[in-house]
Amino acid sequence: MENNEFTFCPDCGSKTISTDSIRRKWDCPECGFTLYNNIASAVGLVIVNSKGEVLLEKRAKDPRKGYLALPGGFVDAEESLEEAAHRECREEIGTDVSSLKYIASFPNTYDYRNFQYKTCDVFFEAQIPSDAEFKFQESEVTGVVWMPCTTKEEVEKIPFAFESARKTLLTRIQ
Repeated sequence: MENNEFTFCPDCGSKTISTDSIRRKWDCPECGFTLYNNIASAVGLVIVNSKGEVLLEKRAKDPRKGYLALPGGFVDAEESLEEAAHRECREEIGTDVSSLKYIASFPNTYDYRNFQYKTCDVFFEAQIPSDAEFKFQESEVTGVVWMPCTTKEEVEKIPFAFESARKTLLTRIQ
């Protein structure tokens, strides 16, 4: 499978599976199976310190290893967006957040191992304790940096892993 193309039907194994032009679904004419490429939900956290700087993580793995991202990740089954925001923050940087406030949502593409996951990334502004000690999930995060993000120029300079994070920070300053 490359670029969301299946070689075989995942249900009957037929080689006649086909996709529509926008790769939203796959159909098998042999068994009638249809697989939908539904959107995955993800959350991101904009954590701001007393200087107005935003906490950014350095990604430890692909996609976009080494680039900067807001803390966050995919929403698990049976989990709300808010629950996912708390869990992801605890997992990735070892601290919890408080006072979640919705900022914006943006579509995103998460390229992973030759498969494109289309996501709807939902962003919240949050706070962490001023004395928070970070404990990184080493498989996800190699470190954090606090970056000024109060002007368009500052945000545009940041090497973001995902465009949805850049759009969110630009939305905050408008």
